[in-house]
Amino acid sequence: MMRTFATLCLALIAAAPGVAQAQQQCLTPREASSLAAYALPAAISGTSKRCAPALGAGAFLPRGGAELASRYAARKAQNWPGAKTAFFKIGGGAKDQSSELLKSLPDPSLQQMLDAIIEGMVAQQIPVAKCGEIDRVVGLLAPLPAQNTAELIAVVLGLAGKSGQAKTDKFSICRS
Repeated sequence: MMRTFATLCLALIAAAPGVAQAQQQCLTPREASSLAAYALPAAISGTSKRCAPALGAGAFLPRGGAELASRYAARKAQNWPGAKTAFFKIGGGAKDQSSELLKSLPDPSLQQMLDAIIEGMVAQQIPVAKCGEIDRVVGLLAPLPAQNTAELIAVVLGLAGKSGQAKTDKFSICRS
């Protein structure tokens, strides 16, 4: 179950722009938490879309995924500054034209684009065979406030990276 949760977290974070070209970056725990909190609504929507056909009507995501995403979206504006910093850190801070174009976009345009990218990438990357486990994890986390879930994701990513359970060469969580 921990591996499934770590995989879901990595899929969520991997949706950041420029990730394919990035070198490993160190996100502070606050940046990782802000990024997770900002991305959760789109990630939950993408997961719901991907998994709904594979899950029964009684599963959590078909019943409560949209409401959970909406509830978590209430804090997106508060998490945006840290999430924006983290997105560009993961993107490697490249100085190419596309990176400069992204940095020049007004925040509402950048947010709209990132939300669509996150939702789409999560929906494509989740193995349908894992939907039952993911549904269970999301259902267990659903009663938590959005910020607690985001903090938990940041902690799990930090622990999983240190244990070798979730390897990525794109980012790590800085030691505090």
